[in-house]
Amino acid sequence: MLILTPVSVFAIIFSMSSRFGAKVISWGRAVPERVVTNDDLAQFLDTDDEWISKRTGISERRIADPEKGEGAIDLGAAAAQSALDQVEKYSGGSLAAEDIDLIICATATGDYLFPSTACMIQDKLGASNAVAFDMSAACTGFIFALNTAYNYIHSGQFKNIMVIGVDLMSKYIDWADRSTAVIFGDGAGAAIVSACDEAEDAFHPFYIKSRGDSDCSLYVKSVANQYPVAEADIKAKPEMVYMDGKAVYEFAVKAVPEALEQAIEASGYKPEEIDYFVPHQANIRIIQGAARRFKIPMEKFICNIDRYGNTSAASIPIAFDEAYELGQIKREPGQKLKLGLVGFGAGLTWGATVIEF
Repeated sequence: MLILTPVSVFAIIFSMSSRFGAKVISWGRAVPERVVTNDDLAQFLDTDDEWISKRTGISERRIADPEKGEGAIDLGAAAAQSALDQVEKYSGGSLAAEDIDLIICATATGDYLFPSTACMIQDKLGASNAVAFDMSAACTGFIFALNTAYNYIHSGQFKNIMVIGVDLMSKYIDWADRSTAVIFGDGAGAAIVSACDEAEDAFHPFYIKSRGDSDCSLYVKSVANQYPVAEADIKAKPEMVYMDGKAVYEFAVKAVPEALEQAIEASGYKPEEIDYFVPHQANIRIIQGAARRFKIPMEKFICNIDRYGNTSAASIPIAFDEAYELGQIKREPGQKLKLGLVGFGAGLTWGATVIEF
């Protein structure tokens, strides 16, 4: 029988009613060494640099080599370590791996079906005190994971959360299909979300949406062998990414402005008051369309799709961390930047938020 003393009753009431603010204190990234250019692809695909660049804005992408230690676990752990190493640069102070009490890894391309990529990263990172699990929301994964991290901290359950986006789409690409082979790249990005006083909360309301894609415009099937194995199964080509480019594009050009509009409205700001937009890097034309919709100069939209392609759940943190390092994102001492983050992808899923950093 459980007996609650007045002190324990107060503790429960306090823990249920307490609310904390949250803020991003650091960012990190890790990308494969191998660079594959459009000219490289043109050697075996019916395409050329002009065709790819004009339609996507992509000039090159990074492709992982597992033999060089570039699996999803390796790159995810490297991005997380990068975020830990850069806490002082971004926010002052320091944070050790043991201080992380939750790891959320957004990925659709983990090295294993189980255990989770997050659990393996926890071990590799030495984050011995962290709970760890994966999330799958395709290219919107980082936004969904960030939303989840915020809610965990807001409730008081966790204090320091490592949010990782990592995808190695190259494992599921049909390199004979120019409609998908030219688009995707591999990489990992991370952000650390930490608790703060509620008055210092740096997050504005998230806008996240899902719509079951019954037309299957973008997917990779889950493949399982059955016993006994039929000869046809042995000879079958592995399941790879299928994308109806026209359908996905038509969805994205509506989803991105919708998500940003709703998130900005919920923040209380006007579009022109947002310092920088960090969108999912899928197609330069989608980003340009959003800029025109809000009458915002493209200089405010962080883009590195030309060098990395579509890295799925990793694209937003990779883009921010690189832009900050290169000085494309400028933050004066004591200044809080207003950032509009937006993602969209298979599911269909889409979402956005405004954070102050």
